[in-house]
Amino acid sequence: MPLKGKHIVLGISGGIAAYKSAYLLRLLIRKGAEVQVVITPNGKEFITPATLAALSGKPVVSEFFAANTGEWHSHVDLGIWADLMIVAPATASTIGKMANGIADNMLITTYLSAKEQVMVAPAMDLDMWAHPSTQRNVSRLRQDGVIIVEPAAGELASGLTGKGRMEEPEKIVEAAEKYFLRQENKPLTGKRVVVSAGPTYENIDPVRFIGNYSSGKMGFAIANAFRQAGADVTLVAGPVGNDLKLYSGIRRINVRSALEMLEAMEKEFLCSDIAVCAAAVADYAPAEYADKKIKRAKTDGMTLHLVKNPDISARLGAIKGQRFLAGFALETDNELINALSKMERKNLDMIVLNSLRDEGAGMMTDTNKITILTREGNTYGYDLKSKREVAEDIVSFIAGHIGGDD
Repeated sequence: MPLKGKHIVLGISGGIAAYKSAYLLRLLIRKGAEVQVVITPNGKEFITPATLAALSGKPVVSEFFAANTGEWHSHVDLGIWADLMIVAPATASTIGKMANGIADNMLITTYLSAKEQVMVAPAMDLDMWAHPSTQRNVSRLRQDGVIIVEPAAGELASGLTGKGRMEEPEKIVEAAEKYFLRQENKPLTGKRVVVSAGPTYENIDPVRFIGNYSSGKMGFAIANAFRQAGADVTLVAGPVGNDLKLYSGIRRINVRSALEMLEAMEKEFLCSDIAVCAAAVADYAPAEYADKKIKRAKTDGMTLHLVKNPDISARLGAIKGQRFLAGFALETDNELINALSKMERKNLDMIVLNSLRDEGAGMMTDTNKITILTREGNTYGYDLKSKREVAEDIVSFIAGHIGGDD
């Protein structure tokens, strides 16, 4: 029973799905967890603290201070006490406050103090769930490492039918159990891993460069998943946004160009057991660099002489020995043939194939759809998932492959 003895903070915000929180609370207790409920003021309009206190065996926390005694409810202490925080239901308002750090109630301050993993089960009408601001906030929470239990499709309180229903309590409990099982099972403890992520920028002059649209999200997610699996992780990151988060304990090396990334990856690979080349390295670089800005007024046009950048994964493949090496292939046609050829040519042990023909896959998205191919000739297809979940699938596959489970 992975939940037995675990301390869980259950956050409840003000939505009609709050009635499901009573069932969720009861299931968590039955699984052996100790649960502290934190509810927003609006949440109390949908379910009473008396019901929740009776089910949890603990007084429900809602305000910063107890009304009668003035006793302070410490959100900091809750963050230290808990092994997991579940916010269910999480309304659009609560998700927005969590994503932007608006600490105007006890639930949000508890979230901001949380040292434990946080899991969110959204619940709202279909139009609110689909709204760009909600999706932007959900994306930000994912980047911050929050586990999102996607809402289900079905009949909503508005009478409409669509995606927005809070997932059923049984499914949320399953997600919590899966999280703790991953925490307890660290299959890559003692393994040293290097991951590359993001684009490379190849300078033309001090203000111009050749690059690509890689966000680095997939590589960062893979580094986090390796760390979660117990590995000692180094991430070699090209120029990416500052909003990408890494778990504590991951060593990060920042680079800009393909040559800088090659130098860092070769050095780190020699003292690693596993390497995953997830970066989108620019294939070409300008043959010459202008040390001053090229003035448009002084030229009728610009012609760039480009030279090939080094093939980083192929260079690692040439020196890998007994190390495990994985790469990525982003293809638009003849996907399997091209990916297999790339794996063989670069001496990879496995390759992760993305197809730009799959909606939601590839660069600048929060989701991905992959196929894993191995040197043994096996092919494994996966459904469209968040990049965090895809990263967990990749790391789990590598752990199993190394252990001989393929």
